[in-house]
Amino acid sequence: PVRLSPQVLFRAVTFALNAFALRYLSRELIGVVNVRLTLLYSTVVFLAREAFRRACLSGSAKRNWTKTNNLLWLTVPLGVFWSVCLSLVWLHLLEVPDPSVVPHYQAGVVAFGLSAIIELLGEPFWVLAPAHLFVRLKVIAESLSVLSKCVLTVVLVVLYPQWGLYIFCLAQLLYTSVLVLCYVIYFVTFLGSPEATKKSFPVARMKSLLPNLVEDETFVNWKEARLTWSFFKQSFLKQILTEGERYVMTFLNVLNFGDQGVYDIVNNLGSLVARFIFLPIEESFYVFFAKVLERGKSVKDQKKDDVAMAANV
Repeated sequence: PVRLSPQVLFRAVTFALNAFALRYLSRELIGVVNVRLTLLYSTVVFLAREAFRRACLSGSAKRNWTKTNNLLWLTVPLGVFWSVCLSLVWLHLLEVPDPSVVPHYQAGVVAFGLSAIIELLGEPFWVLAPAHLFVRLKVIAESLSVLSKCVLTVVLVVLYPQWGLYIFCLAQLLYTSVLVLCYVIYFVTFLGSPEATKKSFPVARMKSLLPNLVEDETFVNWKEARLTWSFFKQSFLKQILTEGERYVMTFLNVLNFGDQGVYDIVNNLGSLVARFIFLPIEESFYVFFAKVLERGKSVKDQKKDDVAMAANV
């Protein structure tokens, strides 16, 4: 099921808290954080994770999860690589904000790059959850992480507005840390429990979620690895279309940081419906169709009941 109500509620609270914080911040600071630094974070996460996530969610939950987890852990070194490379670009090749207007820019780049790596540490847990339809876990984890980020931002903006960019650095690191911890804490308590045994959960203990060698077999499932590369080529265009205006503003300097901040605020207002309603639907139904229909098979080769179910949605 698509659990829209909790997601819409927390997204609305998030929007309200951010709107309140805007009263205390400069346009330039908003532009640097919401356009420049957020683009760094989203690009690192996309390049290191998106294709792996799509590939590993495809197909049945009955698989060799050791190989799947091994493949997912490759996102961490890949994320470190992209974080370091892109941080150097952000620091040395792009225009640096005036320190008198937006101080601590270097710390912001490091913090947002580090937050991307922290989030990638939870990728094996994240994929395991929707693959076994733990929808509530995903909603709770994302809601708590976003809410904690917003509350910390508002508190620091009101009490210590002079901290500037440090406020958003701390909030971003808190967001990714809470997100990963929610998944880790849940699976620490779930694995090995009577409920997991009753469901015949394929992973018995936390150690099994770490990279492991499979005796007399390959380290990863090469079918999933090839599918990952295929998804990367497909999703690259999606990233360009989704973040295209931010790439243009960042690399071509068509707007100053103040105008970028205004643009981001207006853009967020215009995309409220898409972010509140359609994004959760897209994410939920991707998992649904990945579970119901088997990739690579024609309609005739699929189970009739599954095809009928997918057609009726």
